[in-house]
Amino acid sequence: MSSEVPLPPPGFDGLSSAEQIEYVQALWDRIASRPNQVDIPDWHLEILEERLARYGDAVEGRTWEEFENELLEELKKS
Repeated sequence: MSSEVPLPPPGFDGLSSAEQIEYVQALWDRIASRPNQVDIPDWHLEILEERLARYGDAVEGRTWEEFENELLEELKKS
């Protein structure tokens, strides 16, 4: 992070906790709205590659509907 940016920004400490959270959320939303401009650290990519290699091309799992039906059946038994 650049040392030119004051931390916290001016006026931040004067906000209530709820306002501070809202401010930080708004900043995050602004960053997340431009995912192609967010650099991904190499170590994140390495972890993803390891996990993909571990699972290969296998696609396992259930659809949401299958899971929901099974869960509802189990709850009926209780």
